[in-house]
Amino acid sequence: MNKTRCAWCGNDPLYIEYHDKEWGVPVYDDEKLFEFLILETFQAGLSWITVLRKRENFRAAFDNFNYKIIANYKEDKFEELINNAGIIRNKLKIKATIANASSFMIIQKEFGSFSKYIWGFTNGKSIKNNWKDLNDVPATTKISDLISKDLKKRGFKFVGSTVIYAHMQATGMINDHVSSCFRYNQV
Repeated sequence: MNKTRCAWCGNDPLYIEYHDKEWGVPVYDDEKLFEFLILETFQAGLSWITVLRKRENFRAAFDNFNYKIIANYKEDKFEELINNAGIIRNKLKIKATIANASSFMIIQKEFGSFSKYIWGFTNGKSIKNNWKDLNDVPATTKISDLISKDLKKRGFKFVGSTVIYAHMQATGMINDHVSSCFRYNQV
């Protein structure tokens, strides 16, 4: 059966699987939210498929995205990561991930969970947009601007509005499947 999908996933099987099974599905689990935050951080300035292809390498390199472990990384682990050819070896993004893990846990203490904090910006509900074409989808919104500003105030790095909007799309805070996509009414 030929399904109509969002044009961005093209014909790449990995992209199609990600589009069909994950993208836009609401995520309330802190561990999964942190995973996406790491991946979106490393995606900044690159294509998502680059990160998606390295996802399992990131998982192995960053202790299964365990923020409690990542927050305690020392210089030897940083050196190991910067020399790991399986991930994107950007010093600033690696340092940001370590710092963001600590900030993530501070938010958990304050709000009970990171999920409560981040979903609070949308009153716990997914925003369902109605885009006809991929070109209609914005890179940022007032909400992503607000979240970005608040996260930066809380010590997060590499969380510009574009990164946050992509995080919101990936974790289902926003349904940006185009209206003709078969997933539009499913998520």
